[in-house]
Amino acid sequence: MITSTSNDRVKKVVSYVEKSKARREDGVFVIEGMKMLREAPVLQVSEVYVTEKFVSGASEEDKEILWRYGAEEVSEEVMKKMSDTQTPQGVLAVIRQYDYTLEEVIEGYNQEAAESGKENAPLLLVLENIQDPGNLGTMLRSGEGAGVTGVILSKGCADIYNPKVIRSTMGSIFRMPYIYVEDVPSLVKELTAKGVHTYAAHLKGEKNYDEFDYTQPTAFLIGNEGNGLTKETADAAEIYVLIPMKGEVESMNAATSSAILTFEASRQRRG
Repeated sequence: MITSTSNDRVKKVVSYVEKSKARREDGVFVIEGMKMLREAPVLQVSEVYVTEKFVSGASEEDKEILWRYGAEEVSEEVMKKMSDTQTPQGVLAVIRQYDYTLEEVIEGYNQEAAESGKENAPLLLVLENIQDPGNLGTMLRSGEGAGVTGVILSKGCADIYNPKVIRSTMGSIFRMPYIYVEDVPSLVKELTAKGVHTYAAHLKGEKNYDEFDYTQPTAFLIGNEGNGLTKETADAAEIYVLIPMKGEVESMNAATSSAILTFEASRQRRG
């Protein structure tokens, strides 16, 4: 059992929790809780840490999972040091990061596949400068629920491996392909060239979001919580779409906008 918070392995995990640079350099991130560990792909799991208290109350199935990964027991103090939460769940794991290509994010899109059925058409989220980790994680989670096939993020977005993002995804981090890009406007133009229709959520939209056909290959562009999309990215989109609002509300939460648009696409594709 590891009982010292000065242990090198403990300090390493703490650095992964606190610093994006450490996560990036070693190509890992941290998850907490048995639910997340159950959902993690086996080959992605690098290290697992657990408290004696957790093991004593765990089901036989959970004990089997912990045994399979060779979980290292740590003291309650050490677990609290490594955890990003006020009340640690008692189990924590270091996970290898994913490395997707743009082609994987849009699932090898081709015109023939798209024409063979509505469900085959890509449904993408292009996120620009999303700063709030909770928003970003929620976008991945609701995106999975709506059938989003991949997420493309600008370099100005929050780190997708931030512990707050990971918690907010509720496991979607393991199933949603994603990629960061340097130049969003150029990426949008590339998607257009591949036959993907690009829609910018924008207050200058002349038509409401539910007036378009999203059964075709579709990408929704969502901008920063406070400033929206940059002019360059918005101008690169094929169409501006408007989410109409009543009352005195001036703008919609980015994660809410994302959910509204993607679930409308999901509704159309079910039809």
